[in-house]
Amino acid sequence: MDKKTEEFYARLKEELVNTSIWPAEYLYKFILPSDKEKVTQVETIFDGMGAVITTKQSKTGKYTSVSVSVNMKNPDAVIEKYKEVSVIEGIISL
Repeated sequence: MDKKTEEFYARLKEELVNTSIWPAEYLYKFILPSDKEKVTQVETIFDGMGAVITTKQSKTGKYTSVSVSVNMKNPDAVIEKYKEVSVIEGIISL
């Protein structure tokens, strides 16, 4: 992981610690190319966690937005999921 990414996760953790009481409901938002396999990869990462996952295609159908609402136990768990999805090619975390 490069220095910029490490700094981002450190800031995110600090922000999550200061703004939420854990465990807490957390909303992940991703944009990825409209590829059923990639959407399934995201769904698999959150499988068995009781996550509510919604998807919506862009007007052109080229991209799909994926929202995942899930109860997370702490900021480290939130960041761990971001790292897991980051390996999916073309995914953008919002």
